[in-house]
Amino acid sequence: MSDKNTSKSIIMLMVLLTSLLVPQITGNVFAETSESEDEQENPLTEAGLTLIALRNDTLDTNQDGDIDSVRVVVVMSTNDNFVNLELRLFGEHKGQQVVETQLMSFSGQSNASLTYDSWANGEHELSLAVINEAGEEITTFELPTYLLKPALKTPRVMLALNAPENIETGDQCTINRVFDDETGPRYGAEGTRTFSGAPFTVLDSQDVLDCSRWPAGDYSLRETYRNDLSQTAEDWLNLTISNRPAPAFSLLSVGNGNSTDTDCSITMIPDSSDIDFTNFVKIWRIQGVIFEDYNTSIFDCSILSAGVHLVSLEVINNELIHTIHAVNVVRLPGLNLTDEEAESLPSRSFGDDTETDSVGWISIGILCFVVALLAFVFLVRVKEEKDIFEMRDLGPAPMILEDGSPDSEGLPTTVDDEGVLWRQHPDGNHDWWDQDLRIWNRW
Repeated sequence: MSDKNTSKSIIMLMVLLTSLLVPQITGNVFAETSESEDEQENPLTEAGLTLIALRNDTLDTNQDGDIDSVRVVVVMSTNDNFVNLELRLFGEHKGQQVVETQLMSFSGQSNASLTYDSWANGEHELSLAVINEAGEEITTFELPTYLLKPALKTPRVMLALNAPENIETGDQCTINRVFDDETGPRYGAEGTRTFSGAPFTVLDSQDVLDCSRWPAGDYSLRETYRNDLSQTAEDWLNLTISNRPAPAFSLLSVGNGNSTDTDCSITMIPDSSDIDFTNFVKIWRIQGVIFEDYNTSIFDCSILSAGVHLVSLEVINNELIHTIHAVNVVRLPGLNLTDEEAESLPSRSFGDDTETDSVGWISIGILCFVVALLAFVFLVRVKEEKDIFEMRDLGPAPMILEDGSPDSEGLPTTVDDEGVLWRQHPDGNHDWWDQDLRIWNRW
């Protein structure tokens, strides 16, 4: 009976020892703690290396419930005094492959960790290659295929317009260029941004475009992006900029035709209450002479002397577009004049009370005879012009190149919808090309 119990105990002990010697593989952990039967054909063994453990951990870095990264941990040992290795973690998605590298220099036993960040939605096939110091591949481990969703920002392009609904030249107008791409730079696969439709060159560094100085016209803006991972983004923006009309107003005069001892004023009346004339430049002129330091909407014409005066107002808006209106103001002499004023000022009619001097018929007849004689002399004497003189060209020198094309002087140019050539100065001002005089004119 005791022999039977002893034999049973020996059998149970052998089963227990056998179960402990069998290598265990659970989940995504691979461990190698003893020599295999094909040790002589193992590339790692031939290189003096032993794989202790290989582990894959899935991560949710942005905590949105979706797996977006895989961390691969490698534990290895070597029989050499020192070894230099390179670990390459490959990820392939729809025929596009990226690689994450990690250098591993050690003696004895060491570990390394590599993280693969998803760059597109879908299945990603992973593999790990071990490269020796000479750049030769020792072996490659095929890892599982994972369904990943990127936490990195995929390419995005957006053009955001900040302007009034109806844009006119000079209105506040900006275009914000919103751009994101974290997947391309993550794997050294940055792409190229392309912008088209603007009247002037747009650089990648210009995040905000100032369209307040663009010429009038219809614009179809387009920005595209493509990185080396074959990821693309695109956005369109259509806008129309209309020419701002010249300031529209009229002049209202009060006291016109009254005597100099009464009140008189001329007031500018805007045609539209929606346009603010406060910041516009207003230039008043008397007989064409500028009335200095008088940038107001009301002119006090009571300061004018007796007589007829041409009063004009020029209004210049913020885009340097100007409008001129004028009115004739009649000021009569006052009633209480000194002898000196009565002598210098025009005489005033008092209707039937005004004394008049009769002119003789003889004087009228003599005057008519003289006028008729002069008219006869001028009509009879007709002189033919034999020499035709051509007027010398007094215009400015043409601004053209040797081939006859406009000389832009190195400034960027564009052609609007009406076929007019424009150029832009560094300060934002524009010139338009005069085809007749062949010169640039400031706009």
